[in-house]
Amino acid sequence: MTRTERMLLFVRHHRNPLLTAETWPHTVNAVFNPGATRLKDGTTLLLCRVEDRRGMSSLWAARSPNGVDNWEIDPEPTFPPGGDEYPEEEWGVEDARIVWLEELGKYAITYTAYSQTGPAVSLALTEDFRRFERMRVIMPPEDKDAALLPRRIGGMWVMVHRPITGLGADIWIAESPDLEHWGKHRLLMAARRGSWWDAGRIGIGPPLIETSEGWLMLYHGAHQNADGYIYRMGMALLDHDDPGRCLIRSHEWVLGPHEDYERQGDVGSVVFPCGCTAGDDGESLNLYYGGADTCVALACARVPELLAWLKTHSFEACRPD
Repeated sequence: MTRTERMLLFVRHHRNPLLTAETWPHTVNAVFNPGATRLKDGTTLLLCRVEDRRGMSSLWAARSPNGVDNWEIDPEPTFPPGGDEYPEEEWGVEDARIVWLEELGKYAITYTAYSQTGPAVSLALTEDFRRFERMRVIMPPEDKDAALLPRRIGGMWVMVHRPITGLGADIWIAESPDLEHWGKHRLLMAARRGSWWDAGRIGIGPPLIETSEGWLMLYHGAHQNADGYIYRMGMALLDHDDPGRCLIRSHEWVLGPHEDYERQGDVGSVVFPCGCTAGDDGESLNLYYGGADTCVALACARVPELLAWLKTHSFEACRPD
């Protein structure tokens, strides 16, 4: 497959970048790494990470009727750090992933709570993105890149996350009966070693996408070269009934920094997806990602094409060689 054919799996929108610091209602440094969902009325809501000029991040909602333009941005941070009551958020809140939990009738937001103790995974629930119930830290430092599955599997809530262990930065999975107490931790997928595009560190992108063939996982991988890390995106397919079992994993990346807004910014050579929405047809996807830790961009794809490509460009084993 040629470079051009591979890039067509995820087609960048011609309006990119969609959101930048220049479009924001206040003076900020950068707008990037948005969580995403479609509300009941069809509106696309992005919960963007917005870094101010102190270096602190908050989460801001931007709403669009079509997920592309005419964005309405909240006039103030939608979900700012919690203040003295939440010391785990002392240095900011970052990189939200959003999942609708039908059982609870609420959206679940997993995000990184950042403080002097390091990055931790926190959870908040909301019905309207106006009022939030903070459930605080559910995975202690150092941990990030977490997303819930939208429903229980075998009677348990399931979360994919990325702790730092003695072995490196790999993707793990955990279970909970109540969204508060987490256990049955196990390694789901490890970063490869050597010259692979995902040999440095890996982590989940948007929440898992349920398909007829299993849970489609879009994940970021970082590879270090002389200029630093390059962040790209690959894919894997997890078992439908046991998402802790990885079936196949792409051996090539499918979206990498190519455009100027992905290569030049606060952190160059980065595409970092956190949010994805499905179209009314159930097959089209809108993938929202951060470009160079500076802006928000959009790439579009179709699930059948992703699954077909994955079957022919993957290993059955999901652990490193």
